[in-house]
Amino acid sequence: MGHRKRGHTHAPKTPSSLDTHSSSSTLLHTDHEQDMKHRICMVSDFFYPNMGGVESHIYQLSQCLIEKGHKVVIATHAYGDRRGIRYLTNGLKVYYLPLQVMYNQSTATTCFHSLPLLRCVFVRERITIVHAHSSFSAMAHDALFHAKTMGLNTVFTDHSLFGFADLSSVLTNKLLTVSLCDTNHIVCVSYTSKENTVLRAALDPEIVSVIPNAVDPTDFTPDPCRRDNSKITIVVISRLVYRKGIDLLSGIIPELCGKHPDLCFLIGGEGPKRIILEEVREKYQLHDRVRLLGALDHKDVRDVLVRAHIFLNTSLTEAFCMAIVEGASCGLQVVSTRVGGIPEVLPDELVTLCEPSVRSLCDGLETVIARIRTGNVASPATIHRKVRTLYTWRNVAERTEKVYNRVCREPVLPFSERLHRLRSHCGAVAGSIFSFIAVITFLFLLLLQWLRPDHLIDVAIDSSGPHSRMGQQLSKKKSKTPNPALS
Repeated sequence: MGHRKRGHTHAPKTPSSLDTHSSSSTLLHTDHEQDMKHRICMVSDFFYPNMGGVESHIYQLSQCLIEKGHKVVIATHAYGDRRGIRYLTNGLKVYYLPLQVMYNQSTATTCFHSLPLLRCVFVRERITIVHAHSSFSAMAHDALFHAKTMGLNTVFTDHSLFGFADLSSVLTNKLLTVSLCDTNHIVCVSYTSKENTVLRAALDPEIVSVIPNAVDPTDFTPDPCRRDNSKITIVVISRLVYRKGIDLLSGIIPELCGKHPDLCFLIGGEGPKRIILEEVREKYQLHDRVRLLGALDHKDVRDVLVRAHIFLNTSLTEAFCMAIVEGASCGLQVVSTRVGGIPEVLPDELVTLCEPSVRSLCDGLETVIARIRTGNVASPATIHRKVRTLYTWRNVAERTEKVYNRVCREPVLPFSERLHRLRSHCGAVAGSIFSFIAVITFLFLLLLQWLRPDHLIDVAIDSSGPHSRMGQQLSKKKSKTPNPALS
């Protein structure tokens, strides 16, 4: 969980009736935690049909929490015609709210326009915990702010690393400081990410846990028969944006293709940097060796990965990087930049780490290419067996469940204490500004509750959780199924 236990200075107690009572209380408390079921709302601007690591994390974590008996709903913004309520596997309900997108799938935020919609979701679904995802998501910050105004417990998962010097990082870090100063608990996906978030938001490390990402190994299995062994294929699957190192990739492609006539690239993903790759392909006449696949559906990613020998990641900053785990799970040799939390993700024998430069990445790729030519690499099946035991979504869900249990035992700050925390934690100027916004939001919430009281909002039928219609129907089917042992 990433928490440090305080040491005890007193001598251990001798066994007594008090100790027996304490042990019994501990066992009862543990059993109560195991039986505790939560009603969770995951909130982020980034969810399907958009593709990426955050989207996959939210979906897979939600499915495993539903499997453990919790109720989970997701709130995100509308994607084109996809608006309103949709249902995914196992009764996972998704609210696609009509909020205006500002930039890169993130909504515009004023802290007020989203309150009526999010309040309606929280009340309709009787939410007890609001779990927001991603520092880049304005909707996530809004949800944290509104949930605390409504007296709900809050959890935030940070999926990214930020700097401290450029203007965008300074503004984002200040917003994060405001959002997290009275958030119950924060989850980071790597220890590097934890250090970064604690520094950026001036947090107490005791309320920050490290829970990594994972992959579903059944979705990413190797298939060496799909490879064309007459050539060596390097695959890149990422958003084509600056922080993913696409400028480095544009320098690697012509240099390696000039040295190795049997080398080709498969590039999946979409973004503003695609034009650079198209220019490189046109300039060096590499149309038959560099294929730009565009945006990929999640179900198609594995089919692309198994066609390659090497997975290349050129990111300039990463908190965890699920993509390299997916590539390794498919049995590929992984070459990646040594940035952020990436060195924590895979053991040394499964990844070749390089500095974020064209020269270093080319040297790393040539080393791996030479090993492939001589056959001095582990088989895809061997690599897959190692990876599938490293990260599993069920383990992630169990650790997240412990965070929820801890959060539910903590009080939500009263409004007066919350204002004091904002002023003392966020600085004189920013603290006063956001305290004023908190007061206006609270008054707006009172107006909404007067116009439409909570008891007049229809309670939604549970599609997941212990009281879900789907769960009841499944249990009825199981009870009607004859037991072969009794017949």
